[in-house]
Amino acid sequence: MVQAYVLIQTEVGKAHDVAQAISGMAGVTGAENVTGPYDVIARVEAETMDELGRLVVSNMGGASGITRTLVCTVVNI
Repeated sequence: MVQAYVLIQTEVGKAHDVAQAISGMAGVTGAENVTGPYDVIARVEAETMDELGRLVVSNMGGASGITRTLVCTVVNI
């Protein structure tokens, strides 16, 4: 299982809508509005890195209001 945090910047005033929209997507285990340089942080999981990439690029990328994402993969050191 591959897990990651996706840091999301949104259009002005769209953070709440984006968090709600992506929280219902398969593979998204949580989405929270935050303060700082990013507006929403989502925790996601998938079976492979390829599936994780498709989740972020295809599914999340199609959500209205998202302007930029940064994916931080969870590692166990």
